[in-house]
Amino acid sequence: MPHRKNTAEMAPVRLPPPETVVIPMSMHIGAPAVPAVKVGDTVKVGQLIAEAGGFVSSPVYASVSGKVKKIDEIPASNGRKMKAVVIASDGLMEPWEGIARPEVKDFESFVAAVRSSGVVGLGGAGFPTAVKLGVKDLSKVEAFIINGAECEPYVTSDTRTMLDRLDDLKDGVALLEKYMEAKRIIFGVEANKPRCIEALRSAFSSDSRVEINALPPMYPQGGEKVLIYNTTGRIVPEGKLPLDAGAIVLNVTTLASIARYINTGMPLVEKVVTVDGSAVAEPKNVIAPIGTPARALFEFCGGFKEEPCKVLYGGPMMGIAMPDADLPIMKNTNAVLALNEADSRLPKPTACIRCGTCVDVCPLGLMPTLIEDAYERGDGQRLKELKVNLCMECGSCAYACPAKRPLVQVHKLAKGILNVYNAKLKAEAEKKAAKEAAK
Repeated sequence: MPHRKNTAEMAPVRLPPPETVVIPMSMHIGAPAVPAVKVGDTVKVGQLIAEAGGFVSSPVYASVSGKVKKIDEIPASNGRKMKAVVIASDGLMEPWEGIARPEVKDFESFVAAVRSSGVVGLGGAGFPTAVKLGVKDLSKVEAFIINGAECEPYVTSDTRTMLDRLDDLKDGVALLEKYMEAKRIIFGVEANKPRCIEALRSAFSSDSRVEINALPPMYPQGGEKVLIYNTTGRIVPEGKLPLDAGAIVLNVTTLASIARYINTGMPLVEKVVTVDGSAVAEPKNVIAPIGTPARALFEFCGGFKEEPCKVLYGGPMMGIAMPDADLPIMKNTNAVLALNEADSRLPKPTACIRCGTCVDVCPLGLMPTLIEDAYERGDGQRLKELKVNLCMECGSCAYACPAKRPLVQVHKLAKGILNVYNAKLKAEAEKKAAKEAAK
């Protein structure tokens, strides 16, 4: 597919302080953060405004200085409501007086610092990084894979990390080597980013534990399981985690952000966001406080040169359509795209011609045609056999389909049928076990 890396050579430009930020409590996989401030409180940049709501959760910090205007509920991109802290900015961007570098002296304190940083998977997944790093047996980790593939069209925020934040990446690698006992660290970067590959190879030329792998520029190269296979040859077993294949995968910006927090004490409060798409007047990479309305980024980039018909969080393949351009930039937002009518129009599907193209392009070897048949029949058992749960919804099948079948949507809905089927099997098994126990 076309890469459209229009902003790859554009160094990030800092957005002026927005008038208001809306900081969601659910910017990560797991339990939402719990607000630790109340309406009327004065806050400063880097001050804790919400505590982690559980083990799989992440704290949230003020991204501007100002006053808490309200604690509200806003629509999430999935249609649900989520709690958010709304801060009216004073325009000063004053850092909180309590900012201090964390004391890191061993594995436990390192993981604790990562937890306090507020860093989650910044490539889009949003999984709390401290949970990922908190492994009980470090000997099981044979390789740390640093994901710099950035395979989605348009998106170049990770590219800028690899070009502009090499010192942070070097410090991040040193932290992994010292506290995670990393013996092998692999940077996976698509070959269409030669400047990044050259910069990384130069930065780590004297470190024998670091490898820079130039990977074919083929979507979805940045998918976790795909990246593990293409850098190590390992396959993550069905239903298992990367650790079961001896790997931990970290996004490049995630690693750089961990290092910056440990070096400065400033938690995650801003993101570099690629602003692009066929409706955007002046595409840029923009440094924006978390919680900034997406509309403010588009206005900073000259507004729209034509009416946008679709606005996305993320890239055009796995990005999520935003119901409102006033929704905020979140921790895991790497891009916001505005697409014109021609790029947004859904193609009219026609009958499947059984060409097998979808099977050829599926990175996990699934059979979308058979999955669609089983979905239409509501056949949970068959969907289980076809392993629809392995689908990562990358969209390769739908993109390549000459009949323009809505295969990604079908797979997403098919997982719902499978969940009902699995719940039924579980209930039947429990009922049978109860009967056996009663005999």
